[in-house]
Amino acid sequence: MKITYTLLDGVKVFEPQVFGDHRGWFTETFNHSILKENGIDIEFIQDNHSYSAEQGTLRGLHYQLSPKAQTKLIRCTQGAIFDVAVDIRQGSPTYGEWFGVELSAENKKQLLVPKGFAHGFLTLTPDVEVQYKVDELYSPQHDRSIQWNDSTLSIDWPINSNPILSDKDLNAPSFVDAENNFVLVRTV
Repeated sequence: MKITYTLLDGVKVFEPQVFGDHRGWFTETFNHSILKENGIDIEFIQDNHSYSAEQGTLRGLHYQLSPKAQTKLIRCTQGAIFDVAVDIRQGSPTYGEWFGVELSAENKKQLLVPKGFAHGFLTLTPDVEVQYKVDELYSPQHDRSIQWNDSTLSIDWPINSNPILSDKDLNAPSFVDAENNFVLVRTV
């Protein structure tokens, strides 16, 4: 598995090795030992699966407050998405910066989004399925969101019109108004 480090500390892109022949292909999508060898020791406890019928559906930007924060490992198993992580760790040198990558059934890339980051994605095709692992259960009382189009963040979403949003995402607070208890702790 190829691991690409991004400019946002902790956010990584995984590219699994794909073995193909006349029958089709095979790939290993998760291997705890390989990740651990690369300094990534996360105990995922739940797998989630979402379906979006229409191109232009935007889900996010979502996160859970500590102590119920989640690390996510996201992959797109049908169609394609533009997947985004935003650093919301106060005191981080990249606070308020974002990273985006296309994840698709074709490229099989995955995005690791650690605790302290908001996450969202935009469907680039119709009939999209996204699967992701989390290391903490969903907690409604800790669930938060940030406006997808917040001008402070200036995320370059690849859309030409208004995205399809849930009521939650439509009414999400701005980046500066969103509740956030993540603080980057520096060690010497």
